[in-house]
Amino acid sequence: MWEEGDMEGLEKKIEKALFEARPYVEYFDKLIETINGLKEKTADEKEFKKLLEEKIAKAQEPFKTDLRIFLQKFEIL
Repeated sequence: MWEEGDMEGLEKKIEKALFEARPYVEYFDKLIETINGLKEKTADEKEFKKLLEEKIAKAQEPFKTDLRIFLQKFEIL
């Protein structure tokens, strides 16, 4: 299982990545909804990233680009 602190760290990283991605994404509300849904499934950063990459593979443009932008910002942090 995960530590409570891990969830906090992941949540802060997600918040920062969303803040950084906001000016560049077209569907910000949909992005928040999608990211929060993935976050609820896991508190592990590696698993979160894996779920996000799977979501990107299934997504249609232009939302696919929004997800990629978020992932890029997330990985930098």
